Amino acid sequence: MMTSSELSSVGDADSSSQKWPAWAWTIWSVVAAFGTYFSMYGFRVPFKAGSYEHQYELTANWMMDEKSLLVIAQVLGYTISKFVGIKVVSELAPERRAIAILFLIGFAELALVGFGMVSRPWNILFIFLNGLPLGMVFGLVLGFLEGRQTTELLAAGLCTSFILADGLMKTIGQSLVASMGESWMPATAGAVFIVPLLFFVWMLAQIPRPTHVDEAQRQARTTMDSAQRWRYFRRYAWGLLPIIFVYLLATILRSIRGDFARELWSDLGIDPTAATPLYTVSEIWVGLVVLAINGSCVLFRHNGRAYISSLSICTIGMATLLLACYLQSTHTLSPMTFMVMIGLGLYMPYVAIHTTVLERFIALTRERGNLGYLMALVDSTGYFGYVLILFVRKLIKIDGNILQFFLTACTIAALLSLACLLWAAGHYLATFHPRKATDRSLA
Repeated sequence: MMTSSELSSVGDADSSSQKWPAWAWTIWSVVAAFGTYFSMYGFRVPFKAGSYEHQYELTANWMMDEKSLLVIAQVLGYTISKFVGIKVVSELAPERRAIAILFLIGFAELALVGFGMVSRPWNILFIFLNGLPLGMVFGLVLGFLEGRQTTELLAAGLCTSFILADGLMKTIGQSLVASMGESWMPATAGAVFIVPLLFFVWMLAQIPRPTHVDEAQRQARTTMDSAQRWRYFRRYAWGLLPIIFVYLLATILRSIRGDFARELWSDLGIDPTAATPLYTVSEIWVGLVVLAINGSCVLFRHNGRAYISSLSICTIGMATLLLACYLQSTHTLSPMTFMVMIGLGLYMPYVAIHTTVLERFIALTRERGNLGYLMALVDSTGYFGYVLILFVRKLIKIDGNILQFFLTACTIAALLSLACLLWAAGHYLATFHPRKATDRSLA
């Protein structure tokens, strides 16, 4: 286990920029990462609070509502961005990350302005353009935090931003619809976060590089070219594939829960337009619990123990998901309790993969690389799967009860995920556990 002094080790003690105590840099880093990504959500999420009820006749027998088309368009752009990020995030030099974040989010805001200016159906194109740059932002922010003894704690703080922001941004969007209308509400919400974004990105740019002790325990993180990426994936594919599949399922379900929160609350018997704080309250509880659970993995100095602990967190999350579905089918849960339990079940594995699973996987391999590459790899797969689900849901003409579709999807996904987590644990025992010499410095 880590000592209290090691727990606070963020920043390069050998650098002239280390003017503050280590614990102060820890707080600074969490605030900077949380604030940056929270602000980014102001450019991405608020439009989902609108109803966008206009119907499009795609074929003679196939109608689709405007909101579904907007969600699909943005997620498609976001997914393409994730695939592009496999190259961009893994190859971008650290000193260029801050300006890249500002450029990408600035482009997204211009797309929202275009969304407000043009009429249907061309506004859909601008929502696609809005999502196109935003998929790379998380990997760039994570690059400031990875490879440190406190990465789990810092990354948990970062991930809490998208748990809390998803609900809060919908609340902000709902509050702006009445005055701005559905067309200009997204751009207006984004404009609110321009100044905070600039400040938090400046904070990110001040974070010192990892110490030599960090690099000894977590492996030095470097850029990766195409050949290095392929070599790394081929060597460790059997360990990465089950993690990717669990993340794929968690991403699909998390996105359905977020993008169709209004419809889910409605099917649960709650009118979300009359109780907009529900968006935020449910996510606050989820965020606090997930932050505490996943952040605790920072206490494990030994990479193997931390890796197995993170897989255990994923397992508990999926078991919670199954329990919530069962209790909802027996009508024994209140709407708020159900949404909180579903949130916990999904975000525990989702955040664990962001904060610990892949971070410690890299440390276990003792090979040079970066977390941004692996995150872009799993993210691109996850969002590609979600795009397919959105199309399939419309093609098979599920009736208006999204809740029943969601419960079925959660049950199937949880069972498959539990099998994959068992596979991942088996891979660790077969590949890394016998190689104690590789991890001897972390015992």
